[in-house]
Parts: sequence; C-alpha cells; structure tokens
Amino acid sequence: MTSTKDVEKSAMIARMWVSQAKGLISEMGLVIERADQKGVQLRMPFNPDFCVDEAKTILHGGILTALLDSTFGLANFLAVDDIQTMATLDLRVDYLRPASSRADVVVFAECYRKTRHIAFGSGKVWFDNGDCEEVARGSATFAITRGKGSLFDTMKKAGPSA
Repeated sequence: MTSTKDVEKSAMIARMWVSQAKGLISEMGLVIERADQKGVQLRMPFNPDFCVDEAKTILHGGILTALLDSTFGLANFLAVDDIQTMATLDLRVDYLRPASSRADVVVFAECYRKTRHIAFGSGKVWFDNGDCEEVARGSATFAITRGKGSLFDTMKKAGPSA
C-alpha cells in the first residue's frame, strides 16, 4: 500500500522534473499521466516539427529514444531514494514498426530493479490512436550514486525556476 507521503513526494518530484526540463525535452510539451514508484506514463502531443517526411506523419527515431531515456530518468527518481547523480550506461531501443501517426505519443517506463549503484529500466512507446500497438520498446541501465544532498533535495531548494 502506498502512503500519502509517498504519493505527495512522487507528485512533487514529477512537477519538479517537468519544471527543470531543458533542451529537446522542454520542447516536447510532455504531460505526466502517471508518476509513482511503480512507473511513469507520459504523453507527448503530436508535433509535426519532429517528423522526417513531407507529409509530417513519421516521427524521427531520435525523438522516441530521447523520450524513453528521459522517462526512464523520472522513473528512477521515483523508485530510488536519495539519488545524487544518475547517468545512462546503456540504452537499447527496438523500433517495432514505423512511427507513423498524427496521434499523441504515449510512453511508459519503470525501474524494475535497483541495486546500490545501478538502476534497470524497461519501457514502451505507442500512439494514442485506438489500437495502442507498440511502436518501440526500450531497456536501459543507469549508474546512480546515492547519499545526502540528493538531486531531489537540490531541486527542491532551487525551486521551479532553477
């Protein structure tokens, strides 16, 4: 059973994660649909600027990879206590079919195992077009360090504008 304190902490981490987004991730317009210790589900509204064809229907694979990597990061923050630093060690993405649609993209990621220094993630990507057929599936490992002065504590002190 999840405590109210865990739910509040998860919500705070998720809000701070969105407010701290930089670069490409900040341009994705991500909406958090679920964020807790069991996983993260994000929605990226359709953006024709991320397409590689003239018809503006096929998403660039790099967008899906960046989306998965960042969603894994948020899942790790929620599943692992006191992360000071985190770095992607390995990221594998299997593209299962063409990423062709004008629908929103939905991604789910979870941290399914954690050790003192490594977090393991699994995720999937699909379009919100009714069939929910997976477009891509990913797995990743992250190097983490834990301790006082976690990234969460640093973000909390800095506030939403830092």
